[in-house]
Amino acid sequence: MASWQVQDAKARFSEFLDATIKKGPQVVTRRGVRTAVLVPIEEWERLQKAARPSLKEWLLAPEPRCDDLTYKRGKLRSRPVVEFE
Repeated sequence: MASWQVQDAKARFSEFLDATIKKGPQVVTRRGVRTAVLVPIEEWERLQKAARPSLKEWLLAPEPRCDDLTYKRGKLRSRPVVEFE
């Protein structure tokens, strides 16, 4: 993955964007620290879809998606019994 300093990415944004489209993700650094990544929209959409399954996919998944689907209740309090005549 290519790396761009933030000031270069800002100054040459069109070139930065073209490199992303042609070569794939481009890393942005600030003071030498990797800070962000610009990715092509197709890759972003693929990653988003992979990260969040649809409700149908979630419900039909062979393995549970949550560790514990039970609801834990607190102690039940008794209520006074009211008698009607």
